[in-house]
Parts: sequence; structure tokens; C-alpha cells
Amino acid sequence: MEENMEEGQTQKGCFECCIKCLGGIPYASLIATILLYAGVALFCGCGHEALSGTVNILQTYFEMARTAGDTLDVFTMIDIFKYVIYGIAAAFFVYGILLMVEGFFTTGAIKDLYGDFKITTCGRCVSAWFIMLTYLFMLAWLGVTAFTSLPVYMYFNVWTICRNTTLVEGANLCLDLRQFGIVTIGEEKKICTVSENFLRMCESTELNMTFHLFIVALAGAGAAVIAMVHYLMVLSANWAYVKDACRMQKYEDIKSKEEQELHDIHSTRSKERLNAYT
Repeated sequence: MEENMEEGQTQKGCFECCIKCLGGIPYASLIATILLYAGVALFCGCGHEALSGTVNILQTYFEMARTAGDTLDVFTMIDIFKYVIYGIAAAFFVYGILLMVEGFFTTGAIKDLYGDFKITTCGRCVSAWFIMLTYLFMLAWLGVTAFTSLPVYMYFNVWTICRNTTLVEGANLCLDLRQFGIVTIGEEKKICTVSENFLRMCESTELNMTFHLFIVALAGAGAAVIAMVHYLMVLSANWAYVKDACRMQKYEDIKSKEEQELHDIHSTRSKERLNAYT
């Protein structure tokens, strides 16, 4: 009988502990972090592979070659974009962890779980700093989204030309890279529908795959923007909580100080009465 009671108490204690742990999770920050990681993963992974596919298309069908030396050509720019993608992936992986930690420390359930805590000026400054930094990152991701739409538009034009070629017989359409600023005006890198390279490019799966990879990368950048907006709402709510907690803390300090002063006055009067009686 006693063993059953002990087991029941143990299960009850474990259940209450699990409830407290689940209550201490900042679900809003968790959802925003998952959305941020998903968006960054889509943008970085698909964007990297799409850039690699673009290099293969330029070298195979447009017969472009890397320029010797330190000349800034389209292939060098693509390599720079790849390194930028590596930096974005690493930076936002760390930033997502920092925002999750900030969410844990500013969630009201943490106070109930670990007891009362002190809201310091440093804590308020950290919350304000995260709000400002997240807002700047949101603007940066908006720029990235707009920039990612450019290759989607370019590949959509190429896909449209390939589609018109198959629908309209005898159509003589040309695709000139100078229209997109990929090469300089002095270089003539174009292929027309009558050329074999153009037909091979349209029939290849590489063009279709690269086009859809850029679309997914654009969707990932959009998801990152939504995650930043979500983080802004969460951080603003956390800031309001920290501000209210700070006011409550000042009130409790003043109340405790007044109660201590009243206690001291009462003790002093009691001693005076005792001395007078004696």
C-alpha cells in the first residue's frame, strides 16, 4: 500500500515537473526560430545549387570561360555570392539561438519555474538591442528577397522563349546575355532558336531545375522576412513584459523599504516604552 502511494506521488511529481518545463518554453520564439531556420536553409541551400547550375549553363551552352587574372567577371561574382551564402547561414544560425535564449529569459513562465528574478538595466538594454537588430535584419532580408527575384525573372524569360519556340513553328528568337548585364556590351554572347546549343539547353533538365531552385530560394527569403516580423512581435511583447516587471520590481522594493521602516519605528517605540516602564 505504501509502495503504491510512493509511486503515485513520484508520478505526480514528474507530471508537475513536465508541466512546468512545458510552460517555460517560449512557443512564439520557437515558432519564429523554426521558420527562420527553414527559410535560411531553403535560401542558402537552393541558392547555392542554383548558382552552381547557372555556372554550368553559362559554360556549356553559352560557351563562356573564366577570365584569367583578377578580372571581376560573372563567375567571380557568383563565387562571391556563394561565400555570402555561407556567411548568412552561419550568422543566422547563431542569431536564432541568441533569440531563443532571450525568449527563455524573458518568458513569464521562467519566473514561476526558477523563482523571482531581478530585472536589471542591462537586461532592458539587451532587449532593446535585439529589437533594433532584428528590425535591421528584416530590412536586409527584404533587400535579399528583392535581389533574389532578379534571377527568377531572368530564368522566367528564358523559359518563356523556350516555350514559345516549341509552340510557334519557324520562330527565330535570340537570347542575348547583354540584356541582363551578365556580360559587357563589347562581348556578344547570345544563342538563337536555330542553334543547336539553344535546343539542347531547352531540352535539358538543368535549366528547369535551376529555375525552380531559384524560385524555392526566393520562397526561403520570403519565409525569413516573415520570421523576422514574427520575432519583432515577440521581442516587442517581451519588452513590454520586462518594462512591467521592472515597474513591479520598483514597487516591491519601495513597499519592502516602507515596511522595514515601519518595523524599525515600531521596534524603537516598543523599546522606549519598555525603558520607561522599567
